[in-house]
Amino acid sequence: MLIINIKENESIDKALKRFKKKFEKTGVLKELRSRTAFEKPSVTRRSEIIHATYVQKKFATENS
Repeated sequence: MLIINIKENESIDKALKRFKKKFEKTGVLKELRSRTAFEKPSVTRRSEIIHATYVQKKFATENS
């Protein structure tokens, strides 16, 4: 269970934003979406490789 302490004079919008960030870091929603439909291991591996190449290209262009 996530607990967000609301500070004095803090708006609800800011507290909600902090809650959303904390919730995103837990990875609950990502896992839920991955469990809704079965994905073959080969497809998962292929998508990881595509993502890794994308990140490497992005990192290479930033450092050049």
